[in-house]
Amino acid sequence: MSTLLLNLDFGEPPPKKALEGNSKHQSFVKKRRLLERRGLLNKKKQLPSKVSRLQSDPPKKEETRKIDDTWSVSPPQKKKKTAVSSSGSEQSLNNKAAVPWLTPAPSQKGHSLVAKVDLLGEFQSALPKIKSHRACSQKKHPQKNASQNSKQAHSEHSSGASQEPRKMVAVDCEMVGTGPKGHVSSLARCSIVNYNGDVLYDEYILPPCRIVDYRTRWSGIRKQHMVNATPFKIARSQILKILTGKIVVGHAIHNDFKALQYFHPKSLTRDTSHIPLLNRKADFPENATMSLKRLTQKLLNRDIQVGKSGHSSVEDAQATMELYKLVEVEWEQHLAQNPPKD
Repeated sequence: MSTLLLNLDFGEPPPKKALEGNSKHQSFVKKRRLLERRGLLNKKKQLPSKVSRLQSDPPKKEETRKIDDTWSVSPPQKKKKTAVSSSGSEQSLNNKAAVPWLTPAPSQKGHSLVAKVDLLGEFQSALPKIKSHRACSQKKHPQKNASQNSKQAHSEHSSGASQEPRKMVAVDCEMVGTGPKGHVSSLARCSIVNYNGDVLYDEYILPPCRIVDYRTRWSGIRKQHMVNATPFKIARSQILKILTGKIVVGHAIHNDFKALQYFHPKSLTRDTSHIPLLNRKADFPENATMSLKRLTQKLLNRDIQVGKSGHSSVEDAQATMELYKLVEVEWEQHLAQNPPKD
């Protein structure tokens, strides 16, 4: 028999492999191995089953189930606010649909981002576009509307009632003699009345030249009237401001304009000494130039320019306006058909 030789070493066992790393890492590895031996770490890695979730957690109100068994959250529905009126009936506060153009467009959500809405732009774009019927008709028929406007203006001008009283005045002037032997007529008094006979202007006026003859018997001007009289240039500017743009009525009015050193358009001038209708009403020859005194006595049954105190320019201007108003409608219609040339 062969001899078996056993070489047994009963010395110290070889040291275990030392854990690598620092102390914190070593404690972590020990805990992990302990959890692995107990089987806790494997259970933690497993995901909860879908069936258990379905059985344990019922869906909430906001969640809806999709085909792939995933859950999505639906936006909560807004409750309509209601208000109770005095009669007890509930009325909806959300009545913006009744006035759609006052409500801005709702904000749009895209990719979970709220789009920016320009409220001012939405409001302005929603405003109703209103166009006047007259403007549209003028664009469609410009020639037709132009003819209608001209006819309307012509009818207003032709009718005597269409004349505005504020745009019509009567004027009368009194003159004195200046220059060689007092033969030059210079303005010494001017009176202006409106359509109703109210006095708008009445002033004594100092001529630029020395007065030779006051002509008191006709003008009523005396020396004392010139003490505080208005200088001619100032008075003339004041008078022209009143006459400009208005219809001026007068009797033999060209003499008044000559004294004022002024020319008024013929289309805006009404001379009662050259209105045949007045002579016809007074039974005078139509082409004759009758005096203001005779026309007033015949048609108005009133005496003017009497006595030795002279004429009153206010009285003469009022009488001239009253005479004109007797034939205003007929005379304006005649002038509309036969306009005077300036």
